Amino acid sequence: MRQNLFFPEINGNFAFGCMRLPMKGGKVDYDEFCRMADAFIDSGFNYFDTAHGYISGQSETAIRDCVSKRYDRRRFVLTNKLTNFYFKKESDIRPFFEKQLKLCGVDYFDFYLMHAQDSNNYKQFRDCCAYETAFELKSEGKIRHVGISFHDKADVLEQILTDFPEIEVVQIQLNYVDYEDKGVDSKNVYEVCEKFHKPVLVMEPVKGGSLVNLPEEAKAVFDELKGGSYASYALRFAAGFPNICAVLSGMSNMEQMEDNLSFMMDYRPLDDREQAAVRKVCDIFKRQNIIPCTACRYCVDGCPKKILIPDLFSCYNAKVAFNNWNQDYYYENVLTTRNGKASDCIRCGKCEKACPQHLEIRKLLMQVAEKFER
Repeated sequence: MRQNLFFPEINGNFAFGCMRLPMKGGKVDYDEFCRMADAFIDSGFNYFDTAHGYISGQSETAIRDCVSKRYDRRRFVLTNKLTNFYFKKESDIRPFFEKQLKLCGVDYFDFYLMHAQDSNNYKQFRDCCAYETAFELKSEGKIRHVGISFHDKADVLEQILTDFPEIEVVQIQLNYVDYEDKGVDSKNVYEVCEKFHKPVLVMEPVKGGSLVNLPEEAKAVFDELKGGSYASYALRFAAGFPNICAVLSGMSNMEQMEDNLSFMMDYRPLDDREQAAVRKVCDIFKRQNIIPCTACRYCVDGCPKKILIPDLFSCYNAKVAFNNWNQDYYYENVLTTRNGKASDCIRCGKCEKACPQHLEIRKLLMQVAEKFER
């Protein structure tokens, strides 16, 4: 395992993202999560990432019960985040932070990130002195490192890093499909991090599972290599840039954990042949009319019509990519029996304000309705 070049307390360059934990009956499956956490730590890794809104609040308490209570604090590194939904004024921040410590069962966070920064919510963080509060908490020993997670264009990141040069690390979305995508702007965002000498944490390296559940044509490209899993090419691509501190993987079962560990424990960058295969797969994706949703589910909670937006988008993508007739049944008889259909959208725009991908969700729901409700 390679030594982390940026933060010596982090083991290796692989991190456990806790937004998509194993579930059973609507609750985190503690037995499975414990097995996964044990395998992760036994393999030498130690970085866990969470946020208060993940799994409707279950992620933090799962970490408390399955990691914090079972391991000495020095054996794991924990990141949490300050999300704009949970504070309205400066005086709200400290009580919320203390609540997060309690929920996670720790007395400090190794990393604390200003969450999902973009041009819309940055003003709220700035006006409420959120950054200054985090730096104060660091001086008190309750935070070891202050950073941001980021979802916007490169010029916005440049402004934030100029305003707050004390920021120590930046978490960005980076994967081989999005890298040169003008909407996500990953390449330019990464280059701003390099310009400001900020280590990078990578989120969404498999794009919410899209780079594992590939179209058949794309699978064939990787299958020719006779190498690792589809996930392996995605994570190794993301880890291959010089300024990468760690790559987060949101694993939801032991099989995924074991697969990820198999190639990240003895990590090696993609070779020339593998890089060429990745470029071919990117070209295949560009030819398809796929909705680039990562299933973060930030859009769901505030929807007045209770539309399962990411699930409908996934259903749409499967229909488009695989021409799978089962998706019609799934749409009609599973996803919309107790929740809204795409055509139920009242165009209030709450979903678009919450979307870190800045998708035009209202227009996309019209596409979904056209595909499934004719």
